[in-house]
Amino acid sequence: MRYLDLIAQQPLAWGLFLAYMVATSWLAWLGHRKTKDIVSFAVGSRDMPAWVVGITLAASIASTATFVINPGFVFVHGVSALMHLGVAAGLGITAGLIVMSVGFRRIGAKSAAITLPQWIGQRYGSRALTIFFAATNLLSLTFVVLIVGGISIVMQQVMGLTNLEALTITIVFVFSYIFAGGTWAHAYTNTLQGTIMVAIALVILASGARHLSDGVGPFIDRVAAVDPNLVLAINPESALFSSPFAVWVCGLIVGFALVCQPHIMTKALYVKSDREVWKYLGICLLVSVAFTALLLVGLWARVGSIPAAAFLDPATGAFRQDTVMAIYLAQTFGPVTLAFISVAILAAGMSTLDGILVALSSIAANDLVLQLGRRRLAGKTEAERLHFGHRASQVILVLMGIAAFWLALHPPKLLGIFGQLGVYGIVAASTIPILFGILIPRMNAATAGAAAVSGIAIHFGLSWLGRWAFASGVDLAEGASSWPIVLQWVADTRAVQLGLLNPAVTATYGLLASAAVAGVGLALTALVRKPDSGSEPSPIAP
Repeated sequence: MRYLDLIAQQPLAWGLFLAYMVATSWLAWLGHRKTKDIVSFAVGSRDMPAWVVGITLAASIASTATFVINPGFVFVHGVSALMHLGVAAGLGITAGLIVMSVGFRRIGAKSAAITLPQWIGQRYGSRALTIFFAATNLLSLTFVVLIVGGISIVMQQVMGLTNLEALTITIVFVFSYIFAGGTWAHAYTNTLQGTIMVAIALVILASGARHLSDGVGPFIDRVAAVDPNLVLAINPESALFSSPFAVWVCGLIVGFALVCQPHIMTKALYVKSDREVWKYLGICLLVSVAFTALLLVGLWARVGSIPAAAFLDPATGAFRQDTVMAIYLAQTFGPVTLAFISVAILAAGMSTLDGILVALSSIAANDLVLQLGRRRLAGKTEAERLHFGHRASQVILVLMGIAAFWLALHPPKLLGIFGQLGVYGIVAASTIPILFGILIPRMNAATAGAAAVSGIAIHFGLSWLGRWAFASGVDLAEGASSWPIVLQWVADTRAVQLGLLNPAVTATYGLLASAAVAGVGLALTALVRKPDSGSEPSPIAP
């Protein structure tokens, strides 16, 4: 009876959502018919159309973070967050895709890799690296929680559901269609989801045109009237974006590194040629411009007529940053338009969620279960092993769904920071081994392993230090004015925790440390190599 009442209160929103579920389920069923083993589950048939992969990739990159979570950072921190999350990170992602995608596909095609950890293991001839990166990539579960939490926020706002109900519907639905169809279901559904997302992104962007009707200058003046720091490219009062290093350097470096997430990088394995890679990259980058522009909603919400009380949690009375986009939409659009937009935002979240689930379950099955169970599967045929891997990936999906549900039931205060910590840990470990593995044939397994461990250790170690200092009131920046100028350039000395509360800052330090370790390793390798021996080729050279 309760659900009938909710549907009666919001018939259009519920009707559109149910129609979306039916269409997605049908596409997943089509994908199920093509999914026979762990290879087809993970990468399909390796000859998907470029336009399908391009839209799928753009939708995977955008996610709930872009459509729901990140506009809240712009609302709180202003232009500095826009420059970091939109411009700097966007440029970094673009550069990363262009530099690495073709080389990644070539090496993956030679090695027949179907996952990112397997690619690394094959590239360096190291089973230990495959297992290490498979375990590291399980940190993507934090981003799953971010996405599921963001979807729940929208469903609560628009459909009247409780957090428990929204989480249950989201996890059961998305995990089920990926369970059935794997990568084919992910690609087919993302094509639908991405198309919807583009249309709705343009509608949301058009809603802010009135704020710019008399020019950009007057709009900036209105934002400055709320708080002058909001219009500064470097916000001195921000705990996250108060230095050029944090805003620009970290944004560019981490944006580049984010391409090394498994659900993004492995898209290069979906197609059959370098030409197809360039095609899907062009489509992806064009579509992504519209998605990234949605960060402007954070500023529009600041200068609109929305009462401040609307952004407060009814239960606690506290401001909740993660709800800014949902509140803006509810206050800006009528019921009909809001219903269409809400379903599109749900599609945005599910589009990235299903990509991560395919990647994570494939990694866990192919690079953990099959690798660690090699002896027990020794008597099996190749077809039997692949079938077993497929079944293992499905079991792992169920376990991941339970874990994500439990974590999202009581979400952290800032979903964005929670998700970033885990994802940035993955890229802090994997970026240098992938990048150098593509560009430097003589990069070896020992150097790659040392670079990976140093990157992830520095990231999490500094993250812990920053949170400890902030909670304990310890001023890590004390005496910073006497530091060497180089240290002042790469640290936010105006923040007591040196900017370490921003996961992009700690990940950047990790990435720089990882690159330095790799550089030392390469130098040592060159020194100990006999002058006349030449370069030792990598197991699978670029």
